[in-house]
Amino acid sequence: MRPLIIGNWKMHLTVSDALAYARTLLPRLAAAGGREIALAPPFTALSPIAPLLKGSPILLAAQNLFWEDEGPYTGEISGPMLQEVGVTYVLVAHSERRRHLEETDRAAARKVVAAMRCGLKPVLCVGEDEADRAAGLAQTVVRAQLARGLEGVAPGEAARLQVAYEPVWAIGTGKAATPAQAAEMHALIRKELAGLFREGGSAVRILYGGSVTPANVDELMRTPGVDGALVGGASLKADEFARIAAYR
Repeated sequence: MRPLIIGNWKMHLTVSDALAYARTLLPRLAAAGGREIALAPPFTALSPIAPLLKGSPILLAAQNLFWEDEGPYTGEISGPMLQEVGVTYVLVAHSERRRHLEETDRAAARKVVAAMRCGLKPVLCVGEDEADRAAGLAQTVVRAQLARGLEGVAPGEAARLQVAYEPVWAIGTGKAATPAQAAEMHALIRKELAGLFREGGSAVRILYGGSVTPANVDELMRTPGVDGALVGGASLKADEFARIAAYR
């Protein structure tokens, strides 16, 4: 399974910043063979940055989409709009959207189905917060997020799906999950995917997200069950993201 590294810029970088970043990053990816690399800039930068990335090792990802293809949904972005500008991957239900915008598992499920329908590859984000983990509920929370968030996905479509395990307590804190914690949760997710999609579940990549840095990426990527990384803050610096993408 080819590893996937996604840089999620969140609400950072203007169009001019994004273009300058891409020009800096591209020459630094010579050592990042054998893996897929994607950038998820803000919506405003998707179209301007696409020509620079065309023919390069970097694919485009989007940070969100709406569950309808068009209509009276002010402020939303549809799958066909993303596909037209060259997006391949789209994040669904990132923990920040769950927390700040009250995005639900039901909304996540509709967005995963919409992404599949439009030919995009969804990345469903799941993960427990600090209180859940302290209460021994981490596995229960993630199981529920997977079951509800993947409703409507047929086993034959599973190969286009990615799941990102992002423990909420590790995001933006500088405190990544230990390899043992990541291995345990990735094994749980793999087991749940097998239950949902039978043999199709083995084709789903499971990424780790949460304070991934150049200092810990090598160990995380050697962790059993980790098929890639969803990188937040460290993806905003071209030299740091290049090192992460070229993990050893």
